[in-house]
Amino acid sequence: MSTQLQLDTLPPVNAEPASSVGVIEGLAAASQPTVLHGAIDHWPILAAAKQGELDAYLLTRDRGAPVPVMEAPPASKGRFGYTAGCRDFSFAKRYRPLRETLNRIARVPDDGTAGTIAIQMLPLELHLPEVVHENPMPLVPPGAAPKLWLGGRVHTQIHNDRDHNLVCVIAGRRRFVLFPPEQVGNLYIGPVDNPPALSLVDAEAPDLAAFPRFREALGAAQVAYLGPGDALLIPRYWWHHVTSLDRSNAMVNYWWGNQATGIGDAYDAFLTALLAYKELPPVERAYWRAMIELHVFGDAGASHLPPALRGPLGTLTPAIRAALKQRLKAAALKS
Repeated sequence: MSTQLQLDTLPPVNAEPASSVGVIEGLAAASQPTVLHGAIDHWPILAAAKQGELDAYLLTRDRGAPVPVMEAPPASKGRFGYTAGCRDFSFAKRYRPLRETLNRIARVPDDGTAGTIAIQMLPLELHLPEVVHENPMPLVPPGAAPKLWLGGRVHTQIHNDRDHNLVCVIAGRRRFVLFPPEQVGNLYIGPVDNPPALSLVDAEAPDLAAFPRFREALGAAQVAYLGPGDALLIPRYWWHHVTSLDRSNAMVNYWWGNQATGIGDAYDAFLTALLAYKELPPVERAYWRAMIELHVFGDAGASHLPPALRGPLGTLTPAIRAALKQRLKAAALKS
């Protein structure tokens, strides 16, 4: 069976009716990817796209600021990933006027001979605020800012987001292949110090001799096909490979979450753990592994102590959080 057929026959992502922000928040908290058919059927931008007038709709609302443009050479075949060595990416980013970019995208032949051009992560509130006002999204929390993605047949390597993500398709069809967060060990992720960290595996044509554990990842994967008007909730940390299936594609996405910033940020804590534990002797690594498993990921490590004596091993009250942060700030000043 070809890998392409394998992707097409993966279990489908669960589908629910588009409902309310509370329901979406519940699904995100439960780490349950969900397709929302018809979630943006009321959007004027969707109606414009269905009539072949998406470019005109955007240009009449353009404020003139240069937009972020991603370009990949013909050799990439539309694949947005790493070059050899994983220190550079197969695409370049620059800023150009919206009208010029839309004209260039429209002129790109559909055979890949001229490379790939795409607008990615365009902040709509900054560049096209009228689009935001005309196309409200009641399914995400206030403050989640929409971003526009528009271009040709782009293949985006497996990656994940630190926030919840709601993607809404305006034009074209997209396929999302999703992998649970715990599959990270089977996805062969690239350097974490060269973000965004991408999988080295081409999900559409994997080299299973070089990446044998990817078979296990496929065994846990789900697939979602989205058409215009559909949305997909991707809870934070879910890995996903995205394929734009048509010549012209456009979507809007929203990221949101309640992740801590500064001291207490989970990713920074992970990097600190690498610094603190990675080169310890095996016996000491085993000790800290047991401590973290017991007190960070366990629930009852200090249950033998009265609550008043548990300190940071018990309930993290505001006072205890403040004391921990102060101690870490003082430690950082010594480094």
